[in-house]
Amino acid sequence: MLDPASPVRRVAVVTMGCARNEVDSEEMAGRLAAEGWELVDDPASAQAVLVNTCGFVEVAKKDSIDAILAAADLKSGDGPTAVVAVGCLAERYGSELAESLPEADAVLGFDDYPDIGERLLAIIAGEQHVPHTPRDRRRLLPIAPADRAAAAIAIPGHGDGDGEDDRPPGWAPPVLRRRLDGSPVAPVKLASGCDRRCAFCAIPSFRGSFVSRPPADVLSETRWLAGEGVREVVLVSENSTSYGKDLGDLRLLEQLLGSFGDSGIARVRVAYLQPAEVRPDLIDIIATTSEITPYFDLSFQHASPTLLRRMRRFGGRAEFLDLIARIRQLAPHAGIRSNVIVGFPGETEEEYAELLAFLEEARLDAVGVFGYSDEEGTEAASLPGKIDPEIVQQRLDETTALVDELMAQRAEDRVGERVEVLVELLEEDESGERVAVGRAAHQGPDDASTTVLLRDVMVDVGDLVVATVIDVDGVDLIAEVGESR
Repeated sequence: MLDPASPVRRVAVVTMGCARNEVDSEEMAGRLAAEGWELVDDPASAQAVLVNTCGFVEVAKKDSIDAILAAADLKSGDGPTAVVAVGCLAERYGSELAESLPEADAVLGFDDYPDIGERLLAIIAGEQHVPHTPRDRRRLLPIAPADRAAAAIAIPGHGDGDGEDDRPPGWAPPVLRRRLDGSPVAPVKLASGCDRRCAFCAIPSFRGSFVSRPPADVLSETRWLAGEGVREVVLVSENSTSYGKDLGDLRLLEQLLGSFGDSGIARVRVAYLQPAEVRPDLIDIIATTSEITPYFDLSFQHASPTLLRRMRRFGGRAEFLDLIARIRQLAPHAGIRSNVIVGFPGETEEEYAELLAFLEEARLDAVGVFGYSDEEGTEAASLPGKIDPEIVQQRLDETTALVDELMAQRAEDRVGERVEVLVELLEEDESGERVAVGRAAHQGPDDASTTVLLRDVMVDVGDLVVATVIDVDGVDLIAEVGESR
């Protein structure tokens, strides 16, 4: 075992789940680095391992638990002294998780993040941490959005930096942040929490009500990231179209997106747009502003108006197709991605058929398909009309096969198109030729990639390369280089 009294304190951070968790991990890393902890990549060489968990759906929960168990397996010999669960799964279940998962030496909630270094020292020293009792974090903030800024609660990714001149490396007002990889792409939090009450979603209960970050903080962090070599930032939240409503301006996102010209960032991408809240001016800014990537991450979830109402959502096939048409009128090559759920309680054959028809008409660039499963604490868990699991699986398989075909067709439509690719990796292909792997403007994180045949052109990770698409590999593009910047 590593000596907890050693002046060298090493910690590894393992991140599960979404881009919002990536920001939270880097905030904790920044706090720990400021207190003298050495951040290491290999959990086996750390005194403490922080596993930043995901608590969204069953498969994500299982992956997080598996990560905790894998870290715990390293504790023999010279491995870590403590394995600590943080993140959404830890916040959502607290003492319940601690009792059911003794392999974790402690389970910490969001309220522990400001004192994460102190908590880890105590745990390594053998002190027994008392986990929190799970609670609905929406009750910690005022109902009126305008009153939330004054509430003193811990909100991961929003920070509490003091602006001192001797701030440690990795500090960006008002967030202590330390990059955990050298990627030229980084997420930045616009806001946390959600005020919507989608019947299938438990996230607001453990992430809390919607709270925006001030625009100055978002811009300041973005400039800091540019200084760290980041070329693209992805603005993330649970619902980006609500940005600013608690700051007195529901159109604040439009203003913010027009303010990145001097940030040093080449591309700004917006994630998590609520279709029913997308405004004409917002479409125009994302589609036509030079620094903003023409990319629309729209959470349709379904296309049947009747089923969407049961989900406590708005819109339907006609409205969604009209929205897509308006986007493509302004930016014909824009990327559009979404997620859909099949097998929601009461989903009829007609409603399911309407979803399939919508997907065929919409021809989206990327689609994530989920089979419905009950999440405790949600309205949908108590709804009648549960679909037989075998039928849910059949619909999941059928829909997945359909979108795979449609996404591949959409990729083929781009053959001959000139794209600008942000280089994220340099490697050799099967024939030994140098290639750059990255994403074009229409490709979001985890959507697809573009492989650029470099020939004799020299490029580095972080360069933007103009290339012509010459072929496809499923949903991925293959392109020939033109120029770089």
